[in-house]
Amino acid sequence: MNRERITYPLHLIVRPFNGFWDMKYEHERRGNLIAAWVILALLALTMILQSQYSGFLVNFTNPKYLNSLMELMYVVVPVLFWCVANWSLTTLMDGEGKFVEIFMATCFALVPLVLIQFPWIWLSNYITLQETAFYYFSGSIAVVWCLFLLFVGNMTVHQFSPSKTLVTMALTVLAMGFMAFLCLLFFSLVQQIVSFVSTIYQELSLRS
Repeated sequence: MNRERITYPLHLIVRPFNGFWDMKYEHERRGNLIAAWVILALLALTMILQSQYSGFLVNFTNPKYLNSLMELMYVVVPVLFWCVANWSLTTLMDGEGKFVEIFMATCFALVPLVLIQFPWIWLSNYITLQETAFYYFSGSIAVVWCLFLLFVGNMTVHQFSPSKTLVTMALTVLAMGFMAFLCLLFFSLVQQIVSFVSTIYQELSLRS
Protein backbone atom coordinates (compact mmCIF):
# COMPACT_ATOMS: atom_id res chain seq x y z
CA MET A 1 0.00 0.00 0.00
CA ASN A 2 1.69 3.21 -1.15
CA ARG A 3 1.79 6.45 0.79
CA GLU A 4 -0.99 8.05 -1.29
CA ARG A 5 -3.41 5.29 -0.37
CA ILE A 6 -2.50 5.58 3.32
CA THR A 7 -3.06 9.35 3.45
CA TYR A 8 -6.04 9.33 1.08
CA PRO A 9 -8.75 8.89 3.78
CA LEU A 10 -7.44 12.02 5.54
CA HIS A 11 -7.64 13.93 2.26
CA LEU A 12 -11.15 12.61 1.64
CA ILE A 13 -12.67 13.77 4.93
CA VAL A 14 -11.64 17.40 4.31
CA ARG A 15 -12.41 17.41 0.58
CA PRO A 16 -15.23 14.87 0.31
CA PHE A 17 -16.62 15.82 -3.11
CA ASN A 18 -13.27 15.47 -4.84
CA GLY A 19 -12.28 12.60 -2.58
CA PHE A 20 -15.24 10.35 -3.30
CA TRP A 21 -15.09 11.19 -6.99
CA ASP A 22 -11.46 10.07 -7.06
CA MET A 23 -12.36 6.95 -5.09
CA LYS A 24 -14.98 5.97 -7.67
CA TYR A 25 -13.10 6.75 -10.84
CA GLU A 26 -9.46 6.51 -9.77
CA HIS A 27 -9.71 3.74 -7.20
CA GLU A 28 -6.59 2.00 -8.49
CA ARG A 29 -4.52 4.95 -7.21
CA ARG A 30 -6.67 5.92 -4.27
CA GLY A 31 -8.48 4.07 -1.51
CA ASN A 32 -8.87 0.32 -1.66
CA LEU A 33 -10.51 -2.47 0.27
CA ILE A 34 -7.52 -2.95 2.57
CA ALA A 35 -7.73 0.66 3.73
CA ALA A 36 -11.50 0.32 4.23
CA TRP A 37 -11.10 -2.78 6.38
CA VAL A 38 -8.31 -1.13 8.38
CA ILE A 39 -10.58 1.86 9.12
CA LEU A 40 -13.40 -0.46 10.19
CA ALA A 41 -11.01 -2.40 12.44
CA LEU A 42 -9.70 0.83 13.97
CA LEU A 43 -13.25 1.99 14.71
CA ALA A 44 -14.06 -1.34 16.37
CA LEU A 45 -10.86 -1.08 18.43
CA THR A 46 -11.75 2.49 19.39
CA MET A 47 -15.21 1.44 20.59
CA ILE A 48 -13.77 -1.45 22.63
CA LEU A 49 -11.09 0.72 24.25
CA GLN A 50 -13.63 3.46 24.86
CA SER A 51 -15.89 1.09 26.77
CA GLN A 52 -12.95 -0.25 28.76
CA TYR A 53 -10.75 2.76 29.51
CA SER A 54 -12.82 5.95 29.25
CA GLY A 55 -13.14 8.07 32.37
CA PHE A 56 -15.89 7.21 34.85
CA LEU A 57 -17.63 10.56 34.22
CA VAL A 58 -18.49 9.58 30.64
CA ASN A 59 -18.27 5.79 30.77
CA PHE A 60 -21.43 3.99 31.87
CA THR A 61 -20.26 0.50 30.89
CA ASN A 62 -19.53 -2.01 33.63
CA PRO A 63 -16.10 -3.52 32.77
CA LYS A 64 -17.15 -6.79 34.43
CA TYR A 65 -19.78 -7.34 31.77
CA LEU A 66 -17.81 -6.01 28.81
CA ASN A 67 -17.79 -8.40 25.87
CA SER A 68 -15.23 -7.38 23.26
CA LEU A 69 -16.75 -9.69 20.68
CA MET A 70 -20.15 -8.04 21.08
CA GLU A 71 -18.55 -4.59 20.84
CA LEU A 72 -16.94 -5.73 17.59
CA MET A 73 -20.29 -6.95 16.29
CA TYR A 74 -21.94 -3.64 17.19
CA VAL A 75 -19.58 -1.95 14.71
CA VAL A 76 -19.16 -4.49 11.91
CA VAL A 77 -22.76 -5.73 11.62
CA PRO A 78 -24.42 -2.28 11.19
CA VAL A 79 -21.84 -1.35 8.54
CA LEU A 80 -22.42 -4.56 6.61
CA PHE A 81 -26.19 -4.20 7.01
CA TRP A 82 -25.97 -0.65 5.67
CA CYS A 83 -23.91 -1.71 2.65
CA VAL A 84 -26.15 -4.66 1.78
CA ALA A 85 -29.36 -2.64 2.21
CA ASN A 86 -27.99 0.33 0.28
CA TRP A 87 -26.72 -1.83 -2.57
CA SER A 88 -30.03 -3.72 -2.76
CA LEU A 89 -32.09 -0.52 -2.93
CA THR A 90 -29.86 1.44 -5.28
CA THR A 91 -29.75 -1.49 -7.70
CA LEU A 92 -33.50 -1.04 -8.10
CA MET A 93 -33.18 2.76 -8.27
CA ASP A 94 -30.62 2.87 -11.12
CA GLY A 95 -27.70 3.62 -8.82
CA GLU A 96 -24.26 3.40 -10.40
CA GLY A 97 -22.41 2.28 -7.27
CA LYS A 98 -20.97 -1.20 -6.94
CA PHE A 99 -21.03 -3.01 -3.62
CA VAL A 100 -17.27 -2.57 -3.19
CA GLU A 101 -17.59 1.17 -3.78
CA ILE A 102 -20.45 1.44 -1.28
CA PHE A 103 -18.40 -0.43 1.32
CA MET A 104 -15.31 1.74 0.78
CA ALA A 105 -17.32 4.98 0.85
CA THR A 106 -19.05 3.88 4.07
CA CYS A 107 -15.79 2.96 5.81
CA PHE A 108 -14.05 6.16 4.69
CA ALA A 109 -16.97 8.15 6.09
CA LEU A 110 -16.22 6.65 9.52
CA VAL A 111 -12.75 8.18 9.77
CA PRO A 112 -13.86 11.23 11.86
CA LEU A 113 -15.24 8.90 14.52
CA VAL A 114 -11.81 7.33 14.91
CA LEU A 115 -9.84 10.58 14.76
CA ILE A 116 -12.00 12.38 17.31
CA GLN A 117 -13.09 9.60 19.64
CA PHE A 118 -9.74 7.82 20.01
CA PRO A 119 -7.84 10.65 21.81
CA TRP A 120 -10.78 11.15 24.16
CA ILE A 121 -10.34 7.63 25.54
CA TRP A 122 -7.41 8.94 27.59
CA LEU A 123 -8.38 12.60 27.81
CA SER A 124 -11.69 11.64 29.44
CA ASN A 125 -9.76 10.36 32.46
CA TYR A 126 -8.49 13.86 33.24
CA ILE A 127 -11.56 16.05 32.69
CA THR A 128 -13.87 17.46 35.33
CA LEU A 129 -17.65 17.22 35.38
CA GLN A 130 -17.97 20.67 33.77
CA GLU A 131 -15.53 19.71 31.03
CA THR A 132 -17.56 16.69 29.96
CA ALA A 133 -19.50 19.12 27.75
CA PHE A 134 -16.45 19.25 25.48
CA TYR A 135 -16.44 15.46 25.31
CA TYR A 136 -20.07 15.24 24.20
CA PHE A 137 -19.70 18.22 21.87
CA SER A 138 -16.75 16.67 20.08
CA GLY A 139 -18.65 13.40 19.82
CA SER A 140 -21.56 15.24 18.20
CA ILE A 141 -19.18 16.87 15.72
CA ALA A 142 -17.78 13.45 14.82
CA VAL A 143 -21.26 12.02 14.20
CA VAL A 144 -22.42 15.00 12.11
CA TRP A 145 -19.19 14.95 10.11
CA CYS A 146 -19.60 11.21 9.54
CA LEU A 147 -23.21 11.61 8.37
CA PHE A 148 -22.20 14.40 5.99
CA LEU A 149 -19.45 12.24 4.50
CA LEU A 150 -21.88 9.35 4.19
CA PHE A 151 -24.31 11.62 2.35
CA VAL A 152 -21.66 12.92 -0.06
CA GLY A 153 -20.29 9.42 -0.56
CA ASN A 154 -23.70 7.98 -1.47
CA MET A 155 -24.49 10.90 -3.75
CA THR A 156 -21.17 10.57 -5.58
CA VAL A 157 -20.97 6.79 -5.80
CA HIS A 158 -24.50 6.41 -7.17
CA GLN A 159 -24.56 9.71 -9.09
CA PHE A 160 -27.83 10.71 -7.42
CA SER A 161 -29.26 14.16 -6.79
CA PRO A 162 -29.18 15.43 -3.17
CA SER A 163 -32.90 14.81 -2.68
CA LYS A 164 -32.73 11.30 -4.11
CA THR A 165 -29.71 10.59 -1.91
CA LEU A 166 -31.65 11.61 1.22
CA VAL A 167 -34.58 9.40 0.22
CA THR A 168 -32.25 6.50 -0.49
CA MET A 169 -30.49 6.86 2.86
CA ALA A 170 -33.82 6.96 4.70
CA LEU A 171 -35.00 3.84 2.86
CA THR A 172 -31.68 2.16 3.63
CA VAL A 173 -32.23 2.71 7.36
CA LEU A 174 -35.71 1.18 7.06
CA ALA A 175 -34.30 -1.76 5.11
CA MET A 176 -31.68 -2.26 7.84
CA GLY A 177 -34.45 -2.45 10.43
CA PHE A 178 -36.28 -5.01 8.31
CA MET A 179 -33.09 -7.06 7.91
CA ALA A 180 -32.47 -6.95 11.66
CA PHE A 181 -36.05 -8.13 12.27
CA LEU A 182 -35.61 -11.05 9.87
CA CYS A 183 -32.32 -12.02 11.52
CA LEU A 184 -33.87 -11.95 14.99
CA LEU A 185 -36.81 -13.97 13.70
CA PHE A 186 -34.45 -16.51 12.14
CA PHE A 187 -32.33 -16.92 15.27
CA SER A 188 -35.46 -17.19 17.41
CA LEU A 189 -36.77 -19.92 15.11
CA VAL A 190 -33.45 -21.77 15.23
CA GLN A 191 -33.41 -21.50 19.02
CA GLN A 192 -36.91 -22.95 19.24
CA ILE A 193 -36.00 -25.81 16.89
CA VAL A 194 -32.88 -26.61 18.92
CA SER A 195 -34.91 -26.50 22.14
CA PHE A 196 -37.58 -28.77 20.59
CA VAL A 197 -35.00 -31.31 19.38
CA SER A 198 -33.26 -31.22 22.75
CA THR A 199 -36.55 -31.86 24.56
CA ILE A 200 -37.37 -34.83 22.31
CA TYR A 201 -33.88 -36.25 22.83
CA GLN A 202 -34.24 -35.99 26.61
CA GLU A 203 -37.67 -37.66 26.50
CA LEU A 204 -36.33 -40.52 24.40
CA SER A 205 -33.32 -40.87 26.67
CA LEU A 206 -35.51 -41.14 29.77
CA ARG A 207 -37.80 -43.75 28.20
CA SER A 208 -35.04 -45.93 26.85
